[in-house]
This record gives sequence, C-alpha cells and structure tokens, in this order.
Amino acid sequence: MTDTLVIVFVKNIKLGTVKTRLAKTIGDFGAFEVYTELVKITEKATEALDMDKRIYFSNTVVESQWEHDFKAVQKGVDLGERMMNAFKDGFESGYKKIVLIGSDLPDINSTHIKNGLDALTTNDVVFGPAEDGGYYLVGMSKFHDSIFINKPWSQPKLLELTLQELHNNDISVGTLDTLNDIDTYEDLIASDFYKSNLKLQEKIQQLND
Repeated sequence: MTDTLVIVFVKNIKLGTVKTRLAKTIGDFGAFEVYTELVKITEKATEALDMDKRIYFSNTVVESQWEHDFKAVQKGVDLGERMMNAFKDGFESGYKKIVLIGSDLPDINSTHIKNGLDALTTNDVVFGPAEDGGYYLVGMSKFHDSIFINKPWSQPKLLELTLQELHNNDISVGTLDTLNDIDTYEDLIASDFYKSNLKLQEKIQQLND
C-alpha cells in the first residue's frame, strides 16, 4: 500500500445513460462511442501511476476495465455523497493524500494527477477547474466533508462557491490547469480529441447519416 490514492469515478458504459446532453445532438449510439473513447483515455492516464487506485463504477463493477486495481460501486444519493463516501473510505484505510477524477476528460494525463498530489504537500485541498465552472479533479490531504454537502452540482458556480466556502474557513487550496470536459456537441467538435480521432468521426458520421 502507498500513502497516496487515486480514485476514479466511472459511469457504466450503457446505451442511453452516458453523455445524455451530447446524445441530444448525436444520438445515444454516438454518445456511447464518445464516452467509450473517453474512458480509454482515463485508463491510460492512470495505468502508468505507481500508486494505489480505486475505481468506483456508477452501477456495476466491470472486471475488464482497470483489471489489476481495486473496484467498487459508488454509494450515495447524489454525486456529492458518492464522492464524500469514497474519500472517507480512503482516509479510513490510512491514505494521506487522495485525489479523485472523473472519466470524461479528453485531455487528462498522468501529469495532471501527479500535480494534484504534489499540490497536497502544501495545501489541504486541490481542484482541477473545468471550463464549465465545475472541476475535473478534487484532492485532499485532510478530510473536509463540507466540500460535498449542499453544493449546486452541474451548475456553473460550483467551483466558485466551493472555493469561497473553503476560503471563509481558512482551508488552504491549490488549483491546477483548467481543462474542458465533453458535455455538448460544441465541446466535442472543438476538442483536439475529436479532431484527431478519424475513426470516431467516421462512426458518428455513419450513425447520423
């Protein structure tokens, strides 16, 4: 066991349940293909990390993904409670630094995750801001459950309000590079991830012809 832990939150890749905002434009099959590719990127970003990982699936553990890592199902009524429970379990297991990432970021790599853990050397909390006002990474060196309680999930003020609350409570916070996740068709076609993936473009084109 290492003293650092990386938690990955993954939605089970099931038709009609992933990237629902994107699906309104490119259909359920297109959204399924996009999310499948994004999860592969997340796997690649974490596989080279020489530290413990825990993969939390939304509904059912998938043994073929992250084959050699600890896997479980997320617990809680909303995203905040599910993340809070994952952190709580990690700290209770003895980890000193924990970061959690999602699985829909086309530009994430192992450096972003390492930078998050490094920031916890001098900060209690770290965030990787997302362009939509949320965050793609959250990390802690001490457990602060307030981060996850009564927050406007999926709203553009999420990170701003969370940072304000932490500042008011004199909790030290570090921030990383801002990245963009893929929620809408505009996000998708503007991304290098999509522009450079000709196979994905062809699949989506065929699905929508």
